[in-house]
Amino acid sequence: MSTHPFRIIKPEAGGVGLKTRKLELGTKNLVGARVTQARLARGMKQIELATRSGISKYSISHYLKGDWEGKQDAVYELARALNVSEAWLMGDDVPAERSAPKVSVQLDKKPTIPPGFMPLPKMRKVPLIGAIACGDPITAIQNREGDVNAPVDMRCDFALKCQGESMIGAGIHDGDVVYIRIQPEVENGEIAAVRIGEEATLKRVYLHNDYIELRPENPAFESIIRRREEMNDVQIEGKAVGWMHWIG
Repeated sequence: MSTHPFRIIKPEAGGVGLKTRKLELGTKNLVGARVTQARLARGMKQIELATRSGISKYSISHYLKGDWEGKQDAVYELARALNVSEAWLMGDDVPAERSAPKVSVQLDKKPTIPPGFMPLPKMRKVPLIGAIACGDPITAIQNREGDVNAPVDMRCDFALKCQGESMIGAGIHDGDVVYIRIQPEVENGEIAAVRIGEEATLKRVYLHNDYIELRPENPAFESIIRRREEMNDVQIEGKAVGWMHWIG
């Protein structure tokens, strides 16, 4: 049994077969003719083709003469060495150049986000200080409980954990974390962390001529009103600039 990567072709009747050199499709030596065509186009000698393909020069010589018909693995190695398409080498009417694997590289595009998902912003740590009432005012705990993440582009100085349901109309629920930016004043209608004596609460602030109103966002709760001298006990700790639902 032959160990060559090609199988012997017996001459056809009439002497046609071994000496066939035509390039038309369907001839037995079409592959050999195309190997020669590609080799000459690249200025490659048979010995170089043998080295690159791993097929002996002896086998290639018989192959080019039409003595042997290439097996699939041999055709692949020859196509690779000549940098041509296997399909073209086998006689198909396709471009001769070997197609490089298509690799999609999009360095200028952001990663694809699945539908319904949003990318998380870059975060930083801000102090989580005590708790603040969203119902009846409670004593504000000044001890720092730890840190909590906040978006880097959010201008806030600290965070407070809410208690109660008085601000649910604004989307702030019991246990939510509210981010506070320290400032002594807010515009009417803005939500602020407000200290009343030694207690603190989170409400919408409305300043009138002779009184200040701390208005909840829940009809089940009444506004906190401080008039005249009582207004001196009210101190705005800062403006609420964001919040998140707290789990845990």
